[in-house]
Order: sequence, then C-alpha cells, then structure tokens
Amino acid sequence: MGGERKGEPTHVLFVEDDDVIREATQLALERDGFVVTAMPDGLAGLEAFRADRPDIALLDVMVPGLDGVSLCRRIRDESTVPVIMLSARADSIDVVLGLEAGADDYVTKPFDGAVLVARIRAVLRRFGHAGGAAAASGAAEEGLAPGHGALRFGDLEIDTDGMEVRKGGEPVALTPTEMRLLLEFSSVPGSVLSRDKLLERVWDYGWGGDTRVVDVHVQRLRTKIGQDRIETVRGFGYKLKA
Repeated sequence: MGGERKGEPTHVLFVEDDDVIREATQLALERDGFVVTAMPDGLAGLEAFRADRPDIALLDVMVPGLDGVSLCRRIRDESTVPVIMLSARADSIDVVLGLEAGADDYVTKPFDGAVLVARIRAVLRRFGHAGGAAAASGAAEEGLAPGHGALRFGDLEIDTDGMEVRKGGEPVALTPTEMRLLLEFSSVPGSVLSRDKLLERVWDYGWGGDTRVVDVHVQRLRTKIGQDRIETVRGFGYKLKA
C-alpha cells in the first residue's frame, strides 16, 4: 500500500480543527494504507506526538490551544520527524512562519487528497522516517551516496559516511531536509544551483513549486553552518563557497 514502509504502515499525526476536513482526510489517508492519529487542537496534537512518535506530522496552521506554527516548533525541538504544514492561503505569512519553525513543506487548502498523498510520499522518499540513515538513503537515490569520507569547506566538515556535520569541530544538528540541501550544495561546490533545481532535487518536485520553501531552508541552513558559507547569486540561485 501507498503508506507502507518496510512492511509496516506509515503513522501520520494529523492536527486539524475542522471536523469535516479532519474526518474526510483521515479516511482518504487510511484508504491509502496510512495509520492516522487525528487531533482537533495543538495541545492534543503535541500529547499524541509525544505518546506515539509518528513518522510524519500534518499540521494545520490555524488550530486552537497551540497553533500549528508553535506546535511545529515544539516538535522540532524534540525530533527531526518530517512536518508538512497546511495553510488556507498560499500567500499567507503563516506559510513562511511554518517553514521558519522547522516545517519541511506545506500544502495549501483546499487540497485534493491525491495531491496530499503525493506530497507525503515525496517527503518519505526523501528521508523516510527521518534521521541520518534515511537521509543517506535518499541521497544515494540522487547520486550523493555516502562513502566519500569527509568534505571540508573552511571550518565546515561534512562526514558523508556518518552523515554528520561539524563546524569548527563542533557538531551541527541538521534536519534531514537541511542535510539533503547541504549535500546538494557540497556535491558541486562553487557551482550555482537554481531554486527550481533545488526544488526538484531536494523536495522531489516533478512540477513547479513555491521557491519560498528553498529560500527559508537556505536561511535556516546558513544560521547553522555560517551566514557567508552559502552565497546568493541574484537572479540565478545559490552556491556553496568552495
């Protein structure tokens, strides 16, 4: 089935306060083979996350108790589990806030069930149930398999065997999406990668996507590895300084 991984169904935490949307989406995901824990508010969602440790979280931005952005921050403080935000408006500042809080992607409401399933599958293909080993597996699919030892860029070291990053000798904690992004840059240091190319390679978008996803993740990565390590090439994209 679509939600299965290694013989076990993927567990989805879904936080949505609209009863109709919550129940309809839960049924659609379950028909596709996912196991779904659906909660009506952010506090209940946080409790369910801590109790069940799902494989992926779908969080509506506007939920009572603890809003989706705050819930995403709480989840990101405790885990690298993939997070997809659900927003009612594509141009909403809430989209950017959700990404800055640590979300990996977002889907605009109203959404088609098949589109949501496709986005979930894309996230899971990138790094499965999160973590270094899964990120390494996703990188291997794109020709970035570990096994090349340590890559060094100034005081930045990328261990492609252990899928670990250090800056000045100190470990840097990256989410799987941030690791994927860094691997893409480090595979062609000094070369410019367009936002569309990064959407295709990191987010597995076979279609056009919102480049804000790239911009926010690049900024998050910069705060962790150094603001000057990734250069913006205006009108073209980004490159890792060799």
